[in-house]
Amino acid sequence: MIRNLIFCFKFYPKGMLRAMLWEMFHAFLLAAPSGILLAIIWELFRESPREAFIWQVIAAMGAMFILQLYVAQKAMVQSQIGVIRIATALRVAVGNKLQRLSLGYYKKRDPGELASVALQDVNNFEQIFGHSLSNLATAVFGTVVLAVFLVVLDWRLGLTLLGALLFVLPLAQFGQWLVRKYGARAIGARTDTNARLLEYFQGMPHLKSFGMIGASFGTLDDALRNLRTTSIRTEAIPGPVILTAGVVLELFFVLMVWLGLFLLSGGELKIPVMVAFLILGYRLYEPLKISMVEYGVLSYMNVSLERIISLLKAEEQSAGQDAHPSTYDVELDRVTFGYAPERNVLENVSLTARAGEMTALVGPSGSGKTTITSLIARFWDIEEGAIRIGGVDLRNMSTDTVYGIISEVFQEVYLFDGTIYENILVGNPDASPERVRWAAEKAQLTEFTDRMEGGLQTRVGEGGNRLSGGQKQRVSIARALLKDAPIVLLDEATSSLDPENEIYIQRAIQSLVKNKTVIVIAHRLSTISNADQIVVLQDKAVAEAGSHADLMSREGIYHRMWTLQDQASAWEVGAAKSGEHEDSVEAGKLH
Repeated sequence: MIRNLIFCFKFYPKGMLRAMLWEMFHAFLLAAPSGILLAIIWELFRESPREAFIWQVIAAMGAMFILQLYVAQKAMVQSQIGVIRIATALRVAVGNKLQRLSLGYYKKRDPGELASVALQDVNNFEQIFGHSLSNLATAVFGTVVLAVFLVVLDWRLGLTLLGALLFVLPLAQFGQWLVRKYGARAIGARTDTNARLLEYFQGMPHLKSFGMIGASFGTLDDALRNLRTTSIRTEAIPGPVILTAGVVLELFFVLMVWLGLFLLSGGELKIPVMVAFLILGYRLYEPLKISMVEYGVLSYMNVSLERIISLLKAEEQSAGQDAHPSTYDVELDRVTFGYAPERNVLENVSLTARAGEMTALVGPSGSGKTTITSLIARFWDIEEGAIRIGGVDLRNMSTDTVYGIISEVFQEVYLFDGTIYENILVGNPDASPERVRWAAEKAQLTEFTDRMEGGLQTRVGEGGNRLSGGQKQRVSIARALLKDAPIVLLDEATSSLDPENEIYIQRAIQSLVKNKTVIVIAHRLSTISNADQIVVLQDKAVAEAGSHADLMSREGIYHRMWTLQDQASAWEVGAAKSGEHEDSVEAGKLH
């Protein structure tokens, strides 16, 4: 825990040092009146108590209480400022870190988990440590000051009181272990519940259509039950350990009283000293009891800190020399890659997409088409081989350089909850309004935005839910046009659109790909018959490559795929006669 706190303090070292000094001064002032009170007790046991001296001591105590209020206010303000500054710095650091991680990092993790780290874990640190810092400083520093004073007053009784620590500290460590164990489970359950809630909201139309709302959606119901169970265990299981530690402290105070009375009866202890230990000895344990509770809470906070630090230390993609290519041929040289160990998606794949030409990737589902475009965009880093742009290895380019020369237009389009204009501007935030309008026209956006009351200033809703699929695709193409990157990656954007939208998007794509290095994932072969090069992927490798005419003349895999799609286009739904039905099925058989 201390190591993690030191890591966090680096974000605001001077401020936290100042806060700790104020807290220590405050703790000293909290303990000091007890010592002054002892002076009054000592004086009262004199044969002739000095009244003037007692009043002077009382006046000193009053002054100290006033000073204590001032210092408490300063300590609280400085502590809160320090903790808030650190929490702010952590949030910024997490945000910056997420920008530098490969997009493959996000594929391996649930979005709910990352959101939980960035929001709730940092909030855990801010809330818990902000309220615990004062109690912790009082417990540590105040206890040390008072313990030293009591040991000097009588070492036998003082050491008896401190002997409780031999039993309390192991209990505290055990309690911390329990909190860490069950706290980690509770945080994991909370993260899983967040993810399931997000899934529940996003899938609401489908869940309603299948009658799976409410408790019928079992995954969310299970997640909520698990969260309830783990939360109760996190509170209930470490609790008895903390209570046991409190009982140990009480027993050692009773032991100190017994020893004091024994010494007193033997004339080895003065009455004022015994009275002092009866008053101050019990106060010695008050901060310890508080710290026991705070220690458990801080252990829970430490689980959140470990998740934050783990994210901040996640491996980033290396930038190499940050080289910049002068040409835009894309070459895969004996590339091997898999999303999981010993489960390769690509093995020894080599191909070249020449600048100014269109290269189409075709093949059955799972053959690695999307993986290749993801590797070119450096969403992932390859395991073997090399990917080069203009002869420069991707690993020798920064991610900013790679993303700057590549545009992607995929089937799944995400729009931010803003206006159409703002979403187009994502392609180039510095673009002029005239340039944005040009991109919108080229992407066939104005065909429908000009009929909207707000035009390009129409809000699209979260994820673009106020626009149709075809409209969102055109916004995506407008972004790419505005970016004007020399390399364009296309996951055939028209495969699931109606004919009218397909026509508009085909026109938009024609504007986008002029004079670019284009790599397109093709699902319908008819859309890429004019491609300069068609690469057929199968069994994790390149099976065939060439133009449409070349591949058709070979009568290989591509020829078979083309024939099957041509037959599939003749299928009929709901034929009137059984003979027609049989003919249509026969025409659609896969050979």
